[in-house]
Amino acid sequence: MKESAVILIRHCESSGQHPEAPLTAAGRAQAVELAERLAELPIDRLVSSPYARAIGTIEPFARRANLPIEIDARLAERRLSPEPIAHWRDVVRLSFEEPDYGIPGGESGGETLARGRAAIEDVLDGGHRLPAVASHGQLLSLVLHSIDPTFGFSGWEALCNPDVYLLERGRDGRLTFSRI
Repeated sequence: MKESAVILIRHCESSGQHPEAPLTAAGRAQAVELAERLAELPIDRLVSSPYARAIGTIEPFARRANLPIEIDARLAERRLSPEPIAHWRDVVRLSFEEPDYGIPGGESGGETLARGRAAIEDVLDGGHRLPAVASHGQLLSLVLHSIDPTFGFSGWEALCNPDVYLLERGRDGRLTFSRI
């Protein structure tokens, strides 16, 4: 039996990777479709990364449900490097195998996981019926990998824009998740 649950949402299609990058036209349409899907769930709290693409992903649902969007900086996407790097996919792959690996000036997978997991645990402990969190692929993948080690680089590669997971915590404290 579940003790608490949270909906985890990877953002819709974005025009770029920088924090201010908005959704594309296709991403805005995806956000409207996502709002329709989410309307079937008893969501009673919304928490988002401060990045425009995450906020834009849940704005249509927030308007429809008349819910405010709370911002939690801990849900921001991982900063791989202060400068663009050509081998970024290799860095992401290593994040699942070597959590302490990181590019100088960037964030390791372990650091990203620690802040993302803390934010999600706080939402789980918030006393809401079914909160939803909007965030990013690397952060969410690292959290899911910490729960199920088989969800690694290939799980990250398989993510869609948007993507939705139900994360549940049982009475025994054990976390499980499923794609919905």
